[in-house]
Amino acid sequence: MSHKNHVKASISIITQFYPPDYAATGQFIYDLAHGLAKQGFDVGVFTGMPGYAFRQTNVKRQEDLNGVNVKRTGSINLMSKRIRNKLLASILFLLRCVIKFRSRGMRGSHLVLTSAPPFLGLIGWFYNKIFGHTYSCIVYDVYPEVAVRLGVVNENHWVVHLWEFLNRKVWDRATSLIVLSDPMKQLLVSKNPQLADKIYVIHSWADPKLIRPIAKSDNWFARANDLVDSFIVLYSGNLGRCHDANTILEAAYLLKDHPNIKFLFIGNGVGAKIVKEAIAAGKLTNAIQMPYQDQDVLPFSLTACDLSLVSVLPNVGDTIAPSKMYGILAAGRPVAAICPENNYLRDIVAEGNCGKCFANGDAQGLANYINDLAANPKSAAELGHNARSILELKYTVDKAIPKYMEALGIHDYDPSLAVEYKLETQV
Repeated sequence: MSHKNHVKASISIITQFYPPDYAATGQFIYDLAHGLAKQGFDVGVFTGMPGYAFRQTNVKRQEDLNGVNVKRTGSINLMSKRIRNKLLASILFLLRCVIKFRSRGMRGSHLVLTSAPPFLGLIGWFYNKIFGHTYSCIVYDVYPEVAVRLGVVNENHWVVHLWEFLNRKVWDRATSLIVLSDPMKQLLVSKNPQLADKIYVIHSWADPKLIRPIAKSDNWFARANDLVDSFIVLYSGNLGRCHDANTILEAAYLLKDHPNIKFLFIGNGVGAKIVKEAIAAGKLTNAIQMPYQDQDVLPFSLTACDLSLVSVLPNVGDTIAPSKMYGILAAGRPVAAICPENNYLRDIVAEGNCGKCFANGDAQGLANYINDLAANPKSAAELGHNARSILELKYTVDKAIPKYMEALGIHDYDPSLAVEYKLETQV
């Protein structure tokens, strides 16, 4: 896709989640769409009504949001924590897309499709096969590989074979595929070596003006929740099937008699339910649990700690890329990453000198590290400063936009139009 003489493309992005929805994929797509619009491109987003962590009832079906034309379908108000309802909502959204994108105007000159919900890429495949319309796919999670490795479904199940077949069809016809880490690229290439030249690795990011380092003593959230005078270890976000809750919990158990160390869990997920049960049973006396916070609280909840945690189970390290890592860096806090040896999180931590990584199951090592940082606040502060520095250097949206433009075949990037970090509608 070439755009000479400053003739700007019209780009249509399809994603099930978009602000004010709280899903991380929607937040990243917001930044991407805004960044492309700042470059002068005509950007449209087709999405669903919010419902990931909170139900939103006052959201417009169509609006111009920071230069991006956003259209929302009302067909997926079935969002709940039941898997079958989520699946039905995804199917309804997919069908709605098929109908809506019959219009050439809706499709724009290039389609961008996310991996949520599953099979969304079929929209691009269909319109490419029928009309030759170009499209790119952003692969946030590699399914069905994740489900197979977690034991949710057998690798020989017909659903897996069908899913893999459809992925091959979609990826083969795509102009480009965008993944979030090198291991994810290697996984896709192992499935089809011919994809190598069209796969772009572009890391996620965080907003350094929305999330800023704040001293706990100056942080109203920390004061309100009695977090100022203790060493707080934070896990914020989804603690789901792909995350290592067991190592974190075991480290908390090992430190339960330490009077000055507390664990704060914010969010939801399968692991969060285990935390809730442990607290209720009196086994986790040094832990506090909170639900997802309102959007405007995130800059304060992420900075109400002394150390933040991120984790990935060893068998899914090349299928997902935890987005919470970048918010931790923006908050200017040290990070403890629990992940396998070949995980990309280790590269970020090592390059940024902003924390330490631990093998899955090394609860004692994690507990020792927490204890050491609690006893050495100066060292913790230095690591936090390093975290913020690497975020500003490499992991902001203005660093990602030119890479996305290259992946989408757009070459007239103007650095003077880089995204301003100001989001009034989302976190």
